[in-house]
Order: sequence, then C-alpha cells, then structure tokens
Amino acid sequence: MSKTIHILNGPNLNLLGKRQPEIYGADTLADVEALCAAEAAAHDLDIVFAQSNHEGEIVELIHEAREAADAIIINPAAYTHTSVAILDALNAFDGPVIELHISQVHKREAFRHHSYVSLRADAVMAGFGVNGYRLAVAHLASLLA
Repeated sequence: MSKTIHILNGPNLNLLGKRQPEIYGADTLADVEALCAAEAAAHDLDIVFAQSNHEGEIVELIHEAREAADAIIINPAAYTHTSVAILDALNAFDGPVIELHISQVHKREAFRHHSYVSLRADAVMAGFGVNGYRLAVAHLASLLA
C-alpha cells in the first residue's frame, strides 16, 4: 500500500507566479502541485495538495492528516511567525513534518526569522525556491521507506 504525504500551503501561496516573482519565482501553485505529484509518483507515494488563506482551515487540514497521512510538508507562509494554533495541530500529528519556505527567510525581515512551526518540524527547508517541494518529497520518501 502506497504511503501518503499531505502538502499544505498557507496564505497568499495561491498567488505564486503573480506576487513578488523576484522573491517567489514565476511558477504557479499548480506548477508546484505537478512537481510534487511527479516526484511522489517516482517514489510510489500519493499526495494530497491543499492551500488556504485561513488559519482555521489549515488547522482542519492538519487534523484530517492525522487520520490519512503518513507525513506532512507544510509551507505555513505568514502563519509561520504567528500561529500557535498551527503548531498545536502539528504537535498532535504523529508522522514526520517538514517545514518549507520558498524564499530564504533568514535573509529577509527580522520578524520572518522566528518560526513557531519549527518547534515541531523534523526538518526545515528554506531558500530552494519551488524545488524545495521536490526535495522535501524525496526526503520523506527516504524516511517512509
């Protein structure tokens, strides 16, 4: 039976390719989903890919992952720096969690240097652009093998 990774994306990531392409690149969220699906298929993994601009909905997606996912990749976007609720939800998830950021957050504004999600994450990826998603899927494939 194939293992499943839930790939969760936070606020404004629906604007990838349109919002600040000098920071986030030209790829769209649909491009990222296709990249993840291809990498997952290469490792015989399934993915569930979701995005929300609403903190409570992201918490609900994490709750759903508790019953359906073997691992989570999460790009919490701005909620990285503010959401104890997302941290608490992730703390209730038993599998591996990778925190992902498209940009190198430590080269940006000081408020972006703190992450609540990192307190739970088993790994943090930042600054790899959208290729970080592919790398995260590949890393989870090795962990779940």
